[in-house]
Amino acid sequence: MQRPDGPSDARLHVAIIMDGNGRWARARGLPRTAGHKFGVDALKRTVEGASEAGVSTLTVFGFSTENWRRPGSEVSELMKLMKIYVENDLERLARDGVRVKILGRREGLSPDILQVIERAETRTADNAAFTLQVAFNYGGQADIADAARALARAAKAGEIDPEAIDEDMMAGALSTRGEAPDLIIRTSGERRLSNFLLWEAAYAEFVFQDVLWPDYGPQHLKAAIDEFRQRERRFGAVEAGKRAAG
Repeated sequence: MQRPDGPSDARLHVAIIMDGNGRWARARGLPRTAGHKFGVDALKRTVEGASEAGVSTLTVFGFSTENWRRPGSEVSELMKLMKIYVENDLERLARDGVRVKILGRREGLSPDILQVIERAETRTADNAAFTLQVAFNYGGQADIADAARALARAAKAGEIDPEAIDEDMMAGALSTRGEAPDLIIRTSGERRLSNFLLWEAAYAEFVFQDVLWPDYGPQHLKAAIDEFRQRERRFGAVEAGKRAAG
């Protein structure tokens, strides 16, 4: 698993739990689906401002494995918004050097959504200026279970030695390939992970912001990163000053 040395001028991997669409809509007397539509605009603003804020990889939680429990009309709207976002913004993202990667299970997704995912990943596969990862039909527990299942099948087939399975091999079997975020942000004031990047979050820093996602933008991202850069990341070690003092 990737473990950076700590806050510096290095480019960051930031992950965002985009929360608060429903509450934003409800406060305005609008249906929840309206909140999701304005949430897409917030995502566009944030992606456009991320590179300037020092971010090289942005991972966002778009649709979880648990979101299937929501009303069918809301699920349909979320699927439609995924298609609209790709159809309207894919060429711009490609021109700007953004590589798009979709995390999560492909099983259960409709053929048209699978086609959208394949087109986005194929069109931007050679880009390297910035990486946008969208966790879609994703759950941290499901991803770990899928990785364990894949390693178990490989061991059963004699392709790997079960005794050789370690943290790095497990991380490599995840849909993220174990790429750990430096910073995880959650909007709307809630303070929980909600099954997002459970393995990868082991040494991430957390910033919780009291802003509903449709109101989010580059200024909020910069504020979270400024807070992050004030912290000392120790990855299980002691503070530098205490270590020197013995």
